[in-house]
Amino acid sequence: LFIPFPQQSGLYEYKIFGGLADIPPKLCVDVYMDLDFRKEWDQYVKELYEKTYDGEKVIYWEVKYPFPLSNRDYVYIRECREMDVDGRKIWVVLAKSVAVAQCPEKPGIIRVKNYKQSMVVESDGKAGCKVYMYCFDNPGGMIPSWLVNWASKSGVPAFLKDIHNACLNYSKS
Repeated sequence: LFIPFPQQSGLYEYKIFGGLADIPPKLCVDVYMDLDFRKEWDQYVKELYEKTYDGEKVIYWEVKYPFPLSNRDYVYIRECREMDVDGRKIWVVLAKSVAVAQCPEKPGIIRVKNYKQSMVVESDGKAGCKVYMYCFDNPGGMIPSWLVNWASKSGVPAFLKDIHNACLNYSKS
């Protein structure tokens, strides 16, 4: 689901609501948080790692964009918390971009400086989980409408299918 950002900025917020009927919530969160495993299942990852700078864990993520567009990269922090809300276990993952001197911009790659994401995962009351994700980023540069249309119709919805398959493979590894 794409929701245009206010004030005709040309930017988008992404919201995903979905369910993974056969994936327990803890497994979904474990797969999402495992950066090394994400390199195996996410075809858009060019580079992804976590390092500690000045006592804070920081993630660097370079995302492959289709030719002729430049790749984008992100430098961000994230936190995952398991919460108990009226007897319901809920996992919350929050992420936001940060500026870190030790991660300078690279030539030919556009740095996404404004990135926010939140994800909530909980049991569906059976064997699976419900997932809610909100994401906003300003990808910089000119993003052609064909790419926005592809992302809204195919790319964003495919994320749940990709993470579902990753969860099935994760439990085997």
